Amino acid sequence: MAQIFRAKKAVKPSKQIELTVASMDHQGRGVARHDGKVCFITGALTSERVRAQVTQAKAKLLEAKVTKVIEASPERTQAFCPHYTQCGGCSLQHQAVEGQLSEKQHAVEKLFARFANIAQVPWYPPITFSPLHYRRAARIACIYDKQTKKVRLGFRAQQSKNIIDIEQCDVLVSPFDRIFAALNNLAGSLSEFKLISHIQLCQADNHNFVLFRHTKALSDTTRDALKAGLEQYQVLFDDGENPVLYPQLPQYRLSEFDLTLEFKLSNFIQVNQAVNEAMLHQAMAWLQPTSSEKVLDLFCGVGNFSLVLAKQAKSVIGVEGEVQSVAMAEQNAQTNQIDNVQFYCFDLTQPITQAAWFDESLDVLVLDPSRPGALEVLQRLPLTQFKRVLYVSCDPVTLARDTQVICQAGFELEKLGLMNMFVHTGHIETMALFTKQHK
Repeated sequence: MAQIFRAKKAVKPSKQIELTVASMDHQGRGVARHDGKVCFITGALTSERVRAQVTQAKAKLLEAKVTKVIEASPERTQAFCPHYTQCGGCSLQHQAVEGQLSEKQHAVEKLFARFANIAQVPWYPPITFSPLHYRRAARIACIYDKQTKKVRLGFRAQQSKNIIDIEQCDVLVSPFDRIFAALNNLAGSLSEFKLISHIQLCQADNHNFVLFRHTKALSDTTRDALKAGLEQYQVLFDDGENPVLYPQLPQYRLSEFDLTLEFKLSNFIQVNQAVNEAMLHQAMAWLQPTSSEKVLDLFCGVGNFSLVLAKQAKSVIGVEGEVQSVAMAEQNAQTNQIDNVQFYCFDLTQPITQAAWFDESLDVLVLDPSRPGALEVLQRLPLTQFKRVLYVSCDPVTLARDTQVICQAGFELEKLGLMNMFVHTGHIETMALFTKQHK
């Protein structure tokens, strides 16, 4: 006889509970136990005693947020931003930066023990720079409130689509210190501002860019007013249909490697310029590619790693799934007069060894995937042909999972280091070096 199983109903989140925080997870939340359930607490630090409001209750776990700190951790500090409790951009301003790094390392260690069966992680000193004014790119949300007949603009609230009105963001680079005041003035004086869905900011080495994305065409009068009101910025427009017109493409300089890379605001770049440069320096120091080695750089973007590697390697093959990124990478190679690198647009979910660009004599593998990681790619690659694998990760869970696959192919995790790309947030960026073991 067939049996029908019904899912248990979740308990309604309502009550407040007191908890002693045992640790923190890889998202920067406190972890405790209550009535036999694991509880994840937003705003709590290790060793603290807190009162928390349950926000979600399931059969085996609870989610909650701190309402009162009863016994504070020595690492607890005062948030510097007046919008901190509402804005969804930062989640760890209540913790000293040193504590953030330490907790992130502990969280990664637990993931590696669980998913990769590695008990002792070979830590390398973290890459970290200024905790303020480090973010060179950001997106501002806009919405027209029909009740007040005013445009609201700012950042999204925590786990919500609601927009928090922002006066100033000290995480953004200094050229954007007064951008919110300027935008609010324009929003209040231009009727067509309600057509703008969001605004993209980007600091490049040649200009500071402000890109308006709008749902319908803006009149020349509105465009001229926006340019006049933001005269210190390079103002661009995107209606989603026509190409963005760049008087000059944004660019960033990698002085140590004598490279200048151009990009479009639709391309991915690392938003923390100082950490990006240090990351590339560390990658070269760890890999030490020789003039006889061939490198495969997967998820290569606009050539951030590929062009640096080409300075020392015999040759580099860069592969990326985005057509526009590949076009920019090719342009950057030409601009910098680098002729030992080739770029290809390829869907990396397809069989890799059958691709025309794949070479069985490749020596070094570099991976810089998005959050889902590189599991499918690793399962399709003949990993044993490589001597070294460098994996740059923005999600420690998928890195730990993929590490198991790499180690099963005969590699050893030689070095692992945090890169504090997003200070005051739960994001964990890491770099891992794997070396092939000789039997």
